[in-house]
Amino acid sequence: MSHVNNLESQHNDPGFANIWQELTWRGLIHVSTDETELEKLLAGDPITYYCGFDPTAPSLHLGNLVQLLLMRRLQLAGHKPLGLVGGSTGLIGDPRPTAERTLNTKDTVSEWVGYLQAQVRRFLSFEGDNAARMVNNLDWTAPLSAIDFLREIGKHFRVGTMLRKDAVASRLSSDEGISYTEFSYQILQGMDYLQLNRDYGCVLQTGGSDQWGNLTSGTELIRKVDAKSVHALGTPLITNSDGTKFGKSEGNAIWLDAHMCSPYAFYQFWLNTADADVVDRLKVFTFLSRAEIEELGAAVAERPFAREGQRRLAYEVTSLVHGVDATEKVIAASAALFGNGDLSVLDEVTLASATAELPSASISADGLGIVDLLVASGLSESKSAARRTVGEGGAYVNNSKVTDPDAVIDRAELLHGRYLLLRRGKKNLATVEVTV
Repeated sequence: MSHVNNLESQHNDPGFANIWQELTWRGLIHVSTDETELEKLLAGDPITYYCGFDPTAPSLHLGNLVQLLLMRRLQLAGHKPLGLVGGSTGLIGDPRPTAERTLNTKDTVSEWVGYLQAQVRRFLSFEGDNAARMVNNLDWTAPLSAIDFLREIGKHFRVGTMLRKDAVASRLSSDEGISYTEFSYQILQGMDYLQLNRDYGCVLQTGGSDQWGNLTSGTELIRKVDAKSVHALGTPLITNSDGTKFGKSEGNAIWLDAHMCSPYAFYQFWLNTADADVVDRLKVFTFLSRAEIEELGAAVAERPFAREGQRRLAYEVTSLVHGVDATEKVIAASAALFGNGDLSVLDEVTLASATAELPSASISADGLGIVDLLVASGLSESKSAARRTVGEGGAYVNNSKVTDPDAVIDRAELLHGRYLLLRRGKKNLATVEVTV
């Protein structure tokens, strides 16, 4: 199996009476319109549901992954997903707590719509009785005049209610304030739900709990305009056990696009999960069964040094997002960096991403003496220290021990014709790029 498009291995846990109970056990339900009614609805005949993703960046991130996997779980339970990428709402952006968004050009947003649609497609099946559909809210928003929008949609929204929405309220009390553009976002999202209910019979919208005000703007609009009762489900915001924000690595979002976050960096992010967070992450981000997760939880508690839970978590999520082949390359690269694999079999992209965070240096082709390499790379402070390292058996080039302080590395040993991986001892690594 090479990618998440091969969906045969994904399944809901048969150990639960219905999908609602499984979602509850996995900790995916933070707030909803009516728990009793939703459980009954999801246990019955197939329904149509949707989740929206705005193209405010060229890639989705880990917060979006929660929703993508929730959509897949509901589809596996027999329900029909609509994946909405917001060509119109992406031109505005939902209000952030701190400051006004920078508006992107229409061409940029249109391009990003294509990127995000491709990402959403990887997590859903577009075949069978409950095949997914992709929709774009620009299709029904663009033809609408400002007057028609105000008359047909705007008249159903009360300003007092809109002001009480968390995202709006926090901005109103800030120095930045809020523009009418971002203030109107919840009206547009409410209109999306109304349109999808009319066109496809959609009766459930999912999203993060921080979007609850926007989710309920749609349920309320449908109730007022068409006198129908529909539902919304908000997932909890994922946080780490120490209170820090989940999905951030050194201040940067963990993106699902391999060019913005390499499969190697993605895998390492999950591998570094704290023991206290592993079980919760396995529940939310994998399709492993309750029994498998409980077994891994016991392993984490009894043998934390083995990091069994983290390794399985990293494998499962990286395989879902980047495919099994890329994941196995990442694992091979991780092993090879520390002498447990063959560096020469790694492709250049995998090698580059695996060594991206290491100290690096450039050196000319006439400086391939082991002592010069150790000094140039920063692994040794001086030539005398480098000679001592070699003499003590602590110097490695491409995982091969070098024992002669006067050794000169043959250019045939360069990885991809230009790289060397140096190691001092067991854990001190650096790379050297050899220039002509």
